[in-house]
This record gives sequence, structure tokens and C-alpha cells, in this order.
Amino acid sequence: MALSLCGAHAAYGADATLDVPEDHAPAESSNWALQVTPYMWAAGLDGHISPFRRGPTIGVEKSFSDVMDDLNFGGFINIWGRYDRFVFSGDIMYVDTTDGHNSGPLPALTIPGVGTIPPGGNIDAKVDTKQFTATLMGGYRVIDTPQFTLDALGGARFWHISNDVTLIGSLGPVSGSVSYGESFGWADPLVGLRAFLPLTEKLSLQAQADIGGFGAGSDFTWSALATVNYVFSDHLSASVGYKVLDVDYDHDGHVYDTRLSGPVFGMTYRF
Repeated sequence: MALSLCGAHAAYGADATLDVPEDHAPAESSNWALQVTPYMWAAGLDGHISPFRRGPTIGVEKSFSDVMDDLNFGGFINIWGRYDRFVFSGDIMYVDTTDGHNSGPLPALTIPGVGTIPPGGNIDAKVDTKQFTATLMGGYRVIDTPQFTLDALGGARFWHISNDVTLIGSLGPVSGSVSYGESFGWADPLVGLRAFLPLTEKLSLQAQADIGGFGAGSDFTWSALATVNYVFSDHLSASVGYKVLDVDYDHDGHVYDTRLSGPVFGMTYRF
């Protein structure tokens, strides 16, 4: 269940860090900290995509339950570290989904590997998508007090998407099918901030946001995360909150303009 909840929709993933900061680390480890956080994301999806180069752009609007119907496998994990005032994070996501679409009757349409479907034809499409996304960021703790910490971050988010499309075109009693696969990827430069506010000895608030792309990878991307955190022990804590990831990528015939949003839950183990 932990793995399935975080699989939003292939190639629409997310990347803001979900973890409980090291500020609750034991006193003897005050100059360094390392923590690992597997987490779940119950996200819905809204946007426009093209599953293959210069193919038709498909509008997508799915609730979390719709996303779960398409999910084969998904997993998210975050690693966060600090040494003195220097910080770094790595966030990794892998999602595997299968989605189906039906369209028709259509005007004359030419599809790579299929040819031209005459006017009035129908298309059934099954899209198997696998996405790997990795976000790597480093930075510096610009404010470090017992009442509040603030980290300035910079880095990159790497995307790799693989689509296998099976198309069945039909016109009356005549039909034919073809399979077509391709992959593409890009990297988005990022800048961001991460803030932590302790409320009690065990309860705290955390927020993180980043923006990026700037035309170097996607046209623009941003993410935001806010959580409430509770510490069970020196090594174990939990977080619950809300996360949004937005990306607008349109390059070389690939369209990937989506927004994921929904509640998140994570368990952090601190070394």
C-alpha cells in the first residue's frame, strides 16, 4: 500500500522533499545528520500530454482513485543530509502505469508507424508508461536558530519517460494494430527554500518550495510541500501534509503539461 499510494500517474511525478528535519537529532550528532524517508502521495492529475512525438495531445483529469486504477507499481524515497550548515537532498521516484483511450469517429489522421486512418475511423490506444525522476539539490543553512531554520537550495530535477503505445485503428469491419515505443527525457535547473518551525519538543511545521525549468528543460516547473511532523524517538518520526508539483514541457513534439496535487504521508528514519 505504501508503494501504490505514491504512484500518481506515470511521467507525472513529483519531487518536493518530504521528511522531518534533522533539527530533532540527538545532541551528540548536532554537526551532522542523515535521514531516509519513504513516503506516499495520494495525488490527482490534471493536464495535457502527448504520449509520443508529434502525436495527438490528450487532456487528462483524474482523481486519485482513477490514478490508482492505472497503477502497476510506484515508489518514492527521499534522502536528506546536513554537515554543519551545508545541506543536500536526493528524491527518487519510479512509476509504472497502463492507461487506455478510445477516440472516434475521427477525421483523416496520420500516426507514426500506422499510416493514415481514413475519415470516420476509430482508435483504441493502450499506453504503458514508465517514469524515473531524480531530484538532486544542495545548499546552505542561512538561518540556524532553535526557533527557526531556513535553507537556500539549488540543483536539478532529471526526468526520463518511456512510453509503449499499442494502437488499434478500425474503419467498419476493417481493423489493424501496431505497437510503437519511444523514450525521452530532460533536466530542469532548480532553486528553492526549505523552512522548519518547531512548535513543541515533538511537534513541528515544515515547508519547502522550488521553481525551475526556465526554458533550459521544461518551460517552467514549480513544486510546494507543507507538512506537520511528529517525533516518536531520536530515530523515528512521521509527517503528514500536502504537496503540489506542476511542470510545463513542450519540446520536439513532446507535450507534458501537468499538475499533481494531493496529501502526503511519510515515515523518517534518522541515523
